[in-house]
Amino acid sequence: MIMKNFALIACAVLYTITVSAQTKTPADYVDPFIGASTSAAAAHVLHGLGKTFPGAATPFGLVQVSPNTITGGDNGPGYSYEMEYIEGFAFTQMSGIGWYGDLGNLLVTPTTGPLHVVAGRHKQLPGYRSHYSKDDEIAKAGYYAATLTDYNIRAEVTAAPHSGILKFTFPKNKQSRIQIDLARRVGGTSTEQYIKVVDDYTIEGWMKCPPEGGGWGNGAGKANYTVYFYARFSKPLKNYGVWSADIPSGISRKSESVTSLKYDSLIAKAAIIPNIKEQQGKHLGFYTEFETGDKEVVLMKSGISFSSIAGAKLNLTAEIPAWDFNKTRVQTKALWNKSLSAMSVTGGTEDQKTVFYTALYHTLIDPRATSDVDGTYMGADMKPHHTNKFIKRSVFSGWDVFRSQFPLQSIINPNIVSDMINSLVELADQSGEGYLERWELLNAYSGCMVGNPALPVIADAYSKGIRDFDVQKAYKYAHNTVEKFGNKPAPHAMDISSTLEYGFDEWCMSKLAIWLGHPEDIKLYADRSQTYKQIFDPEKGWFRPKNADGTWKPWPKRGRLQQDYGTVESNPYQQGWFVPHDIDGMATLMGGHEKTIADLNSFFENTPANFEWNDYYNQANEPVHLVPFMFNRLGAPWLTQKWVRKVCENAYKTGVEGLVGNEDVGQMSAWFVLAAGGLHQATPGDPRYEIFSPLFNKVALRAGATGKIFTIIAKGNSPANCYIQSAKLNGKVYNKCYISHKQILAGGTLEFVMGAEPNKKWGI
Repeated sequence: MIMKNFALIACAVLYTITVSAQTKTPADYVDPFIGASTSAAAAHVLHGLGKTFPGAATPFGLVQVSPNTITGGDNGPGYSYEMEYIEGFAFTQMSGIGWYGDLGNLLVTPTTGPLHVVAGRHKQLPGYRSHYSKDDEIAKAGYYAATLTDYNIRAEVTAAPHSGILKFTFPKNKQSRIQIDLARRVGGTSTEQYIKVVDDYTIEGWMKCPPEGGGWGNGAGKANYTVYFYARFSKPLKNYGVWSADIPSGISRKSESVTSLKYDSLIAKAAIIPNIKEQQGKHLGFYTEFETGDKEVVLMKSGISFSSIAGAKLNLTAEIPAWDFNKTRVQTKALWNKSLSAMSVTGGTEDQKTVFYTALYHTLIDPRATSDVDGTYMGADMKPHHTNKFIKRSVFSGWDVFRSQFPLQSIINPNIVSDMINSLVELADQSGEGYLERWELLNAYSGCMVGNPALPVIADAYSKGIRDFDVQKAYKYAHNTVEKFGNKPAPHAMDISSTLEYGFDEWCMSKLAIWLGHPEDIKLYADRSQTYKQIFDPEKGWFRPKNADGTWKPWPKRGRLQQDYGTVESNPYQQGWFVPHDIDGMATLMGGHEKTIADLNSFFENTPANFEWNDYYNQANEPVHLVPFMFNRLGAPWLTQKWVRKVCENAYKTGVEGLVGNEDVGQMSAWFVLAAGGLHQATPGDPRYEIFSPLFNKVALRAGATGKIFTIIAKGNSPANCYIQSAKLNGKVYNKCYISHKQILAGGTLEFVMGAEPNKKWGI
């Protein structure tokens, strides 16, 4: 399977939905500013808000052209809405992540007047960054625009899958300029760059980004990639050059160094070398200067590749052959409408539709393609490979996305799921590591977070008939993974998060062993999936970490509310519910279904009304994302209906602060898309979806595997009428609070009658 030519996709049908008296396409509802803040102050917690970027992208595309307002620190998307300056427009971004972030490569800035070679973050050193106007800043699906007020330049950007084009409207000026900071990287710097002037309109080159230059986890994430570019300008290169800073050996290239005044002072002394055709160095930039008339438009476009300069050139010439900015923008919107039409909603408010389609949009950014248009990709052995069997994909935030993002894509985009599994298996193969990474970025084994999340993704895919990958090789590497990281016989220290996460992964392994014919592993991993019981303390009535000698760790004063007490980004109360493969067994430990339901309900009742970061139901982070759907499994489906509705209505809103927590590469939004649609898996690997009242009166899903439409209708739905009174499936009475993946793929209609009071007999 090869990435199709962007120009050919341009003929995609524009799907529209009718809203009151006007017609809007799904893309018209998308607001990329939702979640576009990294501000810890606004979030009232260190982790910050959504951390999305507002720039232009295509569905699952390699390129994202977006404004960057900051370099360094825990600012993964490179942009935060409240910041006053734009440093430039980069061609690669990450969506919704913390831990310093990465990418932000090929930073392009239009300027006028004297040339500056640093961004200008320090008052002592003037720079190329500019204030920008919030009054006319625009972000839409596939398009972004802002006015750089220090230069009076209007900047507009749009993207194709592997390339991007920028449109700059300059004022009358004798010294106008486009400059490119080749060293720029969101969480640090590229450590070596190369640039060549090809002809009067074209440049090409690369930027190497190893861990020594910071980036993902400020280097701890082990990201090691090279970005290749092939860029063309609409105005000829007459007065151009490079700047080259001498970086002495021994100077740190990590984030805290490259953002310091000392480092910027070093860069400010860079040699300016005019009219040079080719240069390689440790800190390079490129500029082209020209005279402009009033409101003169100058364009720049570039292909990007992670494989080669030739790949970058192929990507650009295949996708943006002409100098037609508006045509590319229209094509990109058509791509978004085609992808967003996989789901449609009717009813609800206009704001709720905006939240829904923006959430769906955010789920369609990653895992992004890293293959070129001809199927060439950079392997984990640091060599180019070629395949037409799948598209190599990256940015697998496993600990987050196995919960909702991949279950969603398994319905609407099953090819994305199989592509990612193929990519993870290839990574294990080519790297020589021989196991499946839990948080992958451009072939890096970052080791971020806990658990073995590739296993539930593989088990869930297989259970749903998504098997377009080498299943036996996937099993081999899954086996290696749970043996390298998993629940082993005691004695050893046992925390809560790892024990519970590994237990679920081992249940997935036992299911794979059944399906793929490995009888020797079935009981082994089924038994290990029950390890969670070893850390349940009957005296405390909850999960509790153990020391290496098997004794309990001291119980804290705050008890199970104590953050980080044997847990990761959570407390025991939040993490302790995570036994998705054995909810009945967990409830037995907790004193039975009735007692568990009461405790679970109290968990929600103590949650703040705004659902911001807290010690109870913390929608802002993933450990609790399973919890609302447990009521269905415990015999109280009306409580799933109640609490899912409250989360949807209060934790997701319009505006920059519309996401209560990090987007986490699609997970936060995928949870909402499924929940607002009235169905969500509790246990990936078990193709059962819990069903409950949708936020909208009508939700339609187009199954990617069959093309058939599955529709959920809620008659009498309203904010007050959130409870299901009765249901019909394809016209027949339906009294189950769940439905299978197979039934969804077959298409049909699930119809609810809604009411203001719970019907405690339905769905039991």
